[in-house]
Amino acid sequence: MNMAAAKSRAYDSPKRASSAAQTGRRILQATEDLFVERPLSEVTLNAVAERAGVTVQTVIRRFGDRARLIGACAKAAMDRVGSQRNAAPPGDVPAAVGNLLEHYETTGRLALKLLAEEQASPELAQITEGGRNLHRQWCARVFAPFLDPVFLASLEGSPERDRRLAQFVALCDVYTWKLLRLDAGLSRDQVEQSLLEMLEPFTRRS
Repeated sequence: MNMAAAKSRAYDSPKRASSAAQTGRRILQATEDLFVERPLSEVTLNAVAERAGVTVQTVIRRFGDRARLIGACAKAAMDRVGSQRNAAPPGDVPAAVGNLLEHYETTGRLALKLLAEEQASPELAQITEGGRNLHRQWCARVFAPFLDPVFLASLEGSPERDRRLAQFVALCDVYTWKLLRLDAGLSRDQVEQSLLEMLEPFTRRS
């Protein structure tokens, strides 16, 4: 191999890696889009390949079989959610609600579909369980000042931490967002105001 050919191959290698990464992201996005639109049974390798503009063999070569593709898609979505939700600062209720709604506005429908289909796939069930744990941890972190024993002891009735945390988890759940945003047809601003009003009794300092 001459020097020019070696340099050309070295230059092309990062380009090929970048192209492969872009193809992978396009396949995952196509899988996610189809999953939101259709029953899980209709998210086939052929459908994904057609939506992503690649061949079925490219999908298989990149992700393996259908189950692995769906698992990779769900994991990528949960990783994205985790990164987004971690941006919320503890103790700032308006910022926490804003962070929550940013998440639900972009991935709430996907989360609802995952929950609806979780019994259809062990991979999805594992992902949704991870999502529940992530949500509970998020509530424990962003509402930490209002779960502190000293703060709780100052309130009338002195609610125990586990009960109060469960209330935060429920108020901030994706199904609460669904009831307000999708079922009741409230605007995002109206949903934000509603959540702040519902959270206010639990975050009011004496």
